[in-house]
Formats: sequence, C-alpha cells, structure tokens
Amino acid sequence: MSLLTTDQNTAVQLYSNCSLCPTLLNQIYTELYITEGGTAEVNDEHEVRQIETASRKPDRPETTIRQEDIFKASPGRNKPIRTVLTKGVAGIGKTVLTQKYTLDWAEDKANQDIQFIFPFTFRELNVLKEEKFSLVELVHHFFTETKEARICSFEDFQVVFIFDGLDECRLPLDFHKTTILTDPRESTSVDVLLINLIRGKLLPSAHLWITTRPAAANQIPPDCVGMVTEVRGFTDPQKEEYFRKRFKDEQQASRIISHIKTSRSLHIMCHIPVFCWITATVLEDVLETREGGQLPETLTEMYIHFLVVQAKVKKVKYDGGAETDPHWSPESRKMMESLGKLAFDQLQKGNLIFYESDLTECGIDIRAASVYSGVFTQIFKEERGLYQDKVFCFIHLSVQEFLAALHVHLTFINSGLNLMQEQQITSKKPKRRESVEKHFYQSAVNKALQSPNGHLDLFLRFLLGLSLQTNQTLLRGLLTQTGSNSQTNQKTVQYIKEKLSENLSAEKSINLLHCLNELNDRSLVEEIQQYRTSGSLSTGKLSPAQLNVNSSTVKKIKDVSAFLTHFCHYTCSAQYNKLLHPDYNNYSDLTTIFIHVFIFRLNICELSVENCEALSSVLSSQSSSLTGLDLSIRKLQDSGVKLLSAGLQSLNCKLNTLRSDQKTVCFYNC
Repeated sequence: MSLLTTDQNTAVQLYSNCSLCPTLLNQIYTELYITEGGTAEVNDEHEVRQIETASRKPDRPETTIRQEDIFKASPGRNKPIRTVLTKGVAGIGKTVLTQKYTLDWAEDKANQDIQFIFPFTFRELNVLKEEKFSLVELVHHFFTETKEARICSFEDFQVVFIFDGLDECRLPLDFHKTTILTDPRESTSVDVLLINLIRGKLLPSAHLWITTRPAAANQIPPDCVGMVTEVRGFTDPQKEEYFRKRFKDEQQASRIISHIKTSRSLHIMCHIPVFCWITATVLEDVLETREGGQLPETLTEMYIHFLVVQAKVKKVKYDGGAETDPHWSPESRKMMESLGKLAFDQLQKGNLIFYESDLTECGIDIRAASVYSGVFTQIFKEERGLYQDKVFCFIHLSVQEFLAALHVHLTFINSGLNLMQEQQITSKKPKRRESVEKHFYQSAVNKALQSPNGHLDLFLRFLLGLSLQTNQTLLRGLLTQTGSNSQTNQKTVQYIKEKLSENLSAEKSINLLHCLNELNDRSLVEEIQQYRTSGSLSTGKLSPAQLNVNSSTVKKIKDVSAFLTHFCHYTCSAQYNKLLHPDYNNYSDLTTIFIHVFIFRLNICELSVENCEALSSVLSSQSSSLTGLDLSIRKLQDSGVKLLSAGLQSLNCKLNTLRSDQKTVCFYNC
C-alpha cells in the first residue's frame, strides 16, 4: 500500500551533521534508554537540572523497554496497554524514537499485527484550532492515501495514533468540560476529537502514544494513561557508541570521547542526543581546521564554535565564498541579531515553537524567517504540515538559550541597555563603564537566582561565558565591539562566591559553580585543595562559600569531587548537619556524598530511617569507597538498625572498621 511508503519516507530521513545530507535513520540510530514507571506529574525545573539530577542518581534496577515493545504488557499487568505517555527533556530523542518505531513497522521489522500507524505532531494540529473535522476526516486530511483507498472506518483495524510534542500543544485540552463524542464520522473541533480519543470514548480499540516534555505531562489525566515511560537519553556506553558510529576514525573517536569525559558539563549534556550531535559537529570542525589545537572545554565555547561553523557553512555554500573568508557579513549579522531577539523574547514567554503571530510580535517578517531557516538550517527550522501554516523553532532549547544570551550581551555592549533589569535606571550623572558592567552581570545572577525552577540557569552560564575576551575573540565579525575586562570578571567571580555563602538550594549552588567554570575561574576549588594539601582542612578555617561547596555541592562538580575522594577522614560537624537532618530529603545527594568518602565519622547527628536507607544503599553499592564508619548516635530506631544491617551484610560492603557506642554496636554482629 502507498501509505506504507509515505510513512517510510517520513520516518527514514534524519538530518545528520554538517554535511546537511539526509542520513538513513537505521544507520545513525542509537538505542535510547527508556524506562517504565514514574508518574505524569509536572516537573517544571530547568531540564538541564533534571539531566544533572538523573546523572547523579545511584544505579538502581529499573524496568527498561525497547521501543518496539512500547504497547506490550509487562509481566503482572492484567490488561493490555491502550495509551502510553512518554516524557523526556527537549532533544532527548522522543521524536526520533517514534520515527524509528514507525520505520521498523513500515519495513516489516516489528509489530506486524498493526495495520495503520498515524503519526501527528501537536505543532501541526495547533494550526487547525479554528477548524472542524471528524476523526476520519482528520486522518484523510493528513494521510491522503487513506482517502484515496476509501478507508472510512478504522474499528476493524489495529491502529496506532502517535501524538508527538504535547508540551507544544496550544489547543484548549479541557478534560473536565468537553462534549462526549463516540462517532468517528461526526465533525467537531480538534481539541474535542483529541480529548475523546484519549479518554477512550472515540475508537477505544486504538492504541495511543503521546510524547511530552516533563513540564506538560500532567495535562493528561492519570486515569487516561495506561503506562508512563521516560526517555533518559544516552547512558555512558551509548554516548561512546554514538561517537564511534559518527566518527569512523577510531583514533579521532577515542580522542573526542576522552575529551568529553574530562569536562563534567559536557559529559552530563551528552545524555541529550541533540547535544551529542552539536558536539560532534563542533569537534569535527575543530579537529580538521586546528590540528593539535585545544578543544572547547566549556558550554559557551562549544556553542560559539557551533555558531561559527554554521556561519562558515553559509559563507561557503550560500554566498560562494572561501573557507578562509571572514565568516560574518552585514547580512548574516543582521540575521543573527534578529534570531537572538526572537530567542530572548520567546524564552521569556516559555515558547519553543513560533507561529507567524509570534514572529510579528518580535518584528520579524514571515518571509525573512523562511530565509533564515533556509540559510541557518541547523540553528533555525521551518516546518510545514500538509496544507498548513509555517511553524518555526530552534534546533534545540539550549541553542535558543545561547542565542538569547548573545542578544542580551549584544544589546548591552552596543547600546548600554540592561535587559536583565525590569526597570531601566536613568541617571543624569554618567557612570563609569566598569561600574555599569559590574551591575549588568550582577543583575543577571540575581535574576537567575530568583527563578524558582532554574529556567535561566543555562542562559546565565552562556551570558557569563560571553563576557570573556577569549570567547569574544572567537566571535570576531559578529561582535563589532567587545565589552568587559578581567577586572569586571573578577568582580563577577567574587559576587558569585558571596552568593555561594548564602543559604541557597543545592541546585542553585551547583549552577553558580558551573558559572565559575564558564568564567574560567577555579579558585574556589584550588583554595579548598590547598587546605587539604596543607593538612589544615577544618570547618573552622573554611569560608562560608568554601563550606557550601564542601558540603552541599562538592560531589557534583568533577574537580571538587576528585579532591573529596582523596580524603582519608571526613568529619560531620555542625556545618554538615543539614545533610543528615531528618527533614533533608535529597537522599540521592546524600548517597553520592557517602560514595566519595573513605571514612565517615558521625558523632553528633541523629539518623532518620531515610538516612539509614541512603547509608545502607551506599554500603551495598559496588562504587562505594567507604572502608571506615564511626557512628556515635544517641537515637537510632529499630527500623534504621535493620536497614544498616542489610547494607553491612552485602557482598559489596567494603567496611574494615566500624565504631559505635555499646547500644548500637550489636547490630553489626546480628
């Protein structure tokens, strides 16, 4: 049937790296880590935070699922799965996953009991907001082969509907106030069609697969979802597999993999397949053009290089220039400035996809946007459904955040306007540039810290990274003038250290440490290392900022955690009480601390049941280095004793020394 050919053509091509040629999905596809379980509850934290949190979680047995088995009932389930909700952060591979599922079916590799797969995207459905269709008409509208074949009923077929990108939905999905519809031939609005299809009132025999970013997962009522799955992206072995598939030269692939492992930021971001692609695009160009040169080490450097690569492609491919010619022309500068404004304006609104009305609000003509997408094809995309309006988006959220930061930087350098300030302060008395710059970066830090869910975390890293002269040099031609000097940067570093001294959440402290890394400042780590080397590391001699790094964030930054693993002793004193307090519920962080410690002394803290569970999981972990444990606890519940006993009896337990008072020591021998 021609419908199979259509689905195959839709799914088979995936744009690869800088060659801009379609690559067979089968050749480039790397298996994704998909887990069953979890809930459809909302998680509106910045998705880089979610990736970092996932990377710190200790390994635990989880039910993993192959994409071809997404609707197959797992052992213990009584009834078949009708609706699957798959969540995952932007760029993690949800769309490619559904494409691979469709392609394998079209090529007779899997799920041959299914007669039809109808893949829809919410960005296509959005533009039908004012129109009316029956379910049959909607299928005919997008898949004309079904109309030509005069298929007007799907009740007798095994059908899968894929709805990709719930987070991009602009339809009013109100599951509490909607008309009940059971006839697939009755016309109504698209939102009513979707609600009844999801509720099972319409075509109850069909299977539904809905994908979404975590922040929108709760739009579907739990009773309408048979199973929730999560795409975790690439595991560490899968990252290596991706780069070895991408680079056929074994030596080149090994160098790239080794480089990524040396940077905690890059390594974490490579959980996201799109970031692996960006990294591969950049490092391939750097290795080809700068033999023996230094590879990008920070996120800002990586994205600057990515932007330069795209400018180079435009210059050679579209302008007919040579690779040695200047990358930026007045025309391409104007394009990038417009895209930066669009990125910033829409980031503030939380939009990742843009329609004509969004472009108009930003002062961008629809024809200009089409030109931008045709030139900077790997930065800005134009999509058009069948007979539908144009839809635009950046290739990934992180690219939008980088361009937004670039826009804020350019605006400040060129006009002195501080977009990070709600109200612009006008003063008759002119201020020194150094003072204005200092206020600009400090206001950016403050605004990012005020965000309850960290939506400006990555944006702040990019903005501070752009303040470095070395990074501004890489953007020669795009930046007509440079800003900030080393003195301003040092004041920004000092301000961040002062913020680290405050009572911030662990996530905010971590992001500030990443900001220091983007500013190429590792003084905080070096200061703590000097204390350790001199043998005078004690809480009494550490500054508040150093204490914060040492306690709540040390385990999450590679350079600092490497220092912690060299400890021979670790004393829990008053400054660390919050980590073991019964109200402290971030047990995955607690577990990670223990894993990096050789000997842990606990003299004054009371362990809750949850604390005991975390400690027990460390004792039984293969990666634990814990060989000595000193417990002098006034209160330890029986349930806690049992949990610790289980950890102590594990074959992975490496304890050589256990000290305790007489009341609790007995559990070790029980």
